[in-house]
Amino acid sequence: MSNVLVTGGAGYIGSHACKALKAAGFTPVTYDNLITGWEQAVKFGPFERGDLLDRERLDQVFAQYEPVAVMHFAALSQVGESMQDPGAYWRNNVSGSLTLIEAAVAAKCLNFVFSSTCATYGDQDNVVLDEQSAQHPINAYGASKRAIEDILRDFEPAHGLHHVIFRYFNVAGADPEGEVGEFHRPETHLIPVLLDAIDGKRDALTIHGTDYPTPDGTCIRDYVHVCDLVDAHVLGLKWLQDGKGSRVFNLGTGSGFSVREVMDHSREVTNREVPYSEGPRRAGDCTKLVSGSTRAESELGWTPTRSTMRSMITDAWRWHQNGHYDK
Repeated sequence: MSNVLVTGGAGYIGSHACKALKAAGFTPVTYDNLITGWEQAVKFGPFERGDLLDRERLDQVFAQYEPVAVMHFAALSQVGESMQDPGAYWRNNVSGSLTLIEAAVAAKCLNFVFSSTCATYGDQDNVVLDEQSAQHPINAYGASKRAIEDILRDFEPAHGLHHVIFRYFNVAGADPEGEVGEFHRPETHLIPVLLDAIDGKRDALTIHGTDYPTPDGTCIRDYVHVCDLVDAHVLGLKWLQDGKGSRVFNLGTGSGFSVREVMDHSREVTNREVPYSEGPRRAGDCTKLVSGSTRAESELGWTPTRSTMRSMITDAWRWHQNGHYDK
């Protein structure tokens, strides 16, 4: 089977991608420094511990496994943290990705699938966000991802590095079979934080901002199930292998949910009340991010099948109750 180097393969999305790659006939080789990932999540192929900034280590891994492609998830990804410590995001995300890209080119591994984000679009209320929308990130996380996109574009004519860029919206849910799931310490993503509050593992969910210009005053986001998301990544890899050229795809459902609406769905799934408090807005948060693109569907043939809020919360709740990792 062909090897695929999966950076961040011990993390939430990366571990689900490794499972999808194995099911599609590839051997995922996880490359992760375990700062935010979990070695117990590496279940579907070899594990190589290393940092994106370690070029010598990357060269060793490329030489050993001769991957046919890179699937790049490894990144710092917290918006609030990026506002407080932007240097860490430019150093890890941008410099680390540049080191990885240069190592891939040197190894003649010229198919590259990149995990980007809708945060590159910034705060564009009442705008249908598609792949041609202007990119105006309002935090260092989004800005670092946009910079990596620019690096990939520059490397294509110079070195023949073909890429698929996925800009995705809020990722939620977990593997329905329970082999991997979402587990962060500390946890910052809305649905697992909400489930922690329901389960008594934290005092309450804090709603960050209730004065946004939305129907209920809370932020609106487009949510996509993690299994649907990684299926698109496998399709993106096959797109490159078929020689179809570099492309950018949004991954979202086109349906937005406010924080309060997510709380309502969680209450219905768990049959428990959600303890919460109200706090001020967080720096770097925008009002509404919802995809308006159908390109992934029309060109990749991607059809999300689990990305209803009920399915995402049901799978997340099952994992929350039964699955975890320990250092």
